[in-house]
Amino acid sequence: MCAGDITMRRLCFSTAGESHGKGLTAIIEGFIAGLPLQEEDINRELKRRQGGYGRSSRMQMEEDRAEITSGIYKGVTTGNPIAIFVSNKDWREADEVAYPRPGHADLAGAIKYGLNDIRSVIERASARETVARVAVGAVARRFLAEFGIDVHSHTISIGNVEAVMQDEVSSIDWQQVERSPLHCADARFEKEMMNAIDAARADGDTLGGIFEVIAQGVPIGLGSYTNWDRRLDGIIAQAVMSVQSIKGVGIGSGFALASVRGAQAHDAIVPNIAVDVSDRGKLPWRRLSNRAGGIEGGMSNGEPIVIRAAVKPIATLANPLPSVDLRSGEAVEAHYERSDVSVVPAAGVVAEAMISIVLAEACLEKFGGDSLKETTANYHNYLESISLWQ
Repeated sequence: MCAGDITMRRLCFSTAGESHGKGLTAIIEGFIAGLPLQEEDINRELKRRQGGYGRSSRMQMEEDRAEITSGIYKGVTTGNPIAIFVSNKDWREADEVAYPRPGHADLAGAIKYGLNDIRSVIERASARETVARVAVGAVARRFLAEFGIDVHSHTISIGNVEAVMQDEVSSIDWQQVERSPLHCADARFEKEMMNAIDAARADGDTLGGIFEVIAQGVPIGLGSYTNWDRRLDGIIAQAVMSVQSIKGVGIGSGFALASVRGAQAHDAIVPNIAVDVSDRGKLPWRRLSNRAGGIEGGMSNGEPIVIRAAVKPIATLANPLPSVDLRSGEAVEAHYERSDVSVVPAAGVVAEAMISIVLAEACLEKFGGDSLKETTANYHNYLESISLWQ
């Protein structure tokens, strides 16, 4: 049983550690045996999380590297709990803080735990915790690759600067996205976004934005409509919303669907006349659009899963907002320490990790098995059963 969970889950994880503690730890339970896994698989994702224009100087100071301390033998998972540790170079006994920042966990956390020094709240509520989540997500991503599932993210907007979106997911050049300092699919908007971040920095302020995560290759039937807590869209929404600074999540066309009629909101199903129905693995129907974002009735429907999330501006401002001293009640400026100006690309990478974890758990629930060989065999048998469904 995972901490905080009253039911046994097939795959779960927990994290521990503080922003300026000795490091971050992640423990994964319920994972299969037989998956080749290297520390470099994790380090690659940790490096992506550290990138993005608008990050603080700490991202140059830290060089996040994963150490797998259990659950791996000779480069292959064993089925035992997997433990991963990432050390902090910038760790110290930090000063006491009594000036809460509006928009952060400081005030509510101090009241909840009866504190007049909010340092312990700052340290754990910090987005530095997502290092451990990205490490777990890297393991999940490596597992999903065995099923041909890819998860990517790209930045749609920074502040009020919005990129022009492509009509088709297949038209996105993911290599261009990875080269972009803002993970933007259209390089024409990079400079304007960077200028907006520079202007906010000069004013001692911060900027949010919107990113999109796309999971391709997801088979039909992950999740379920049978109970509220098994609906894939609900699980994904919770996972993404749990990422620090995210204040809104939409799937597919999301909020835009609220302003159109039903005929414009749903994805027509038509005969796939270009497909010979005797060709195994291909279905005799297709969709004319993907407004549902790959999920209908709480289940994946075979289309790419598309999630958008709104990232609020970081709450730690170099030009602080008004606050109060928790000890004296006097008016003060909110606490400030080194912080990012914009984290939208990094937040997208963290959301990729969370969605990868959700999809990995959904695959294990659907296909079962205690080893990679058994699970992939079940997966291929399922695909075979779909190809015969006519």
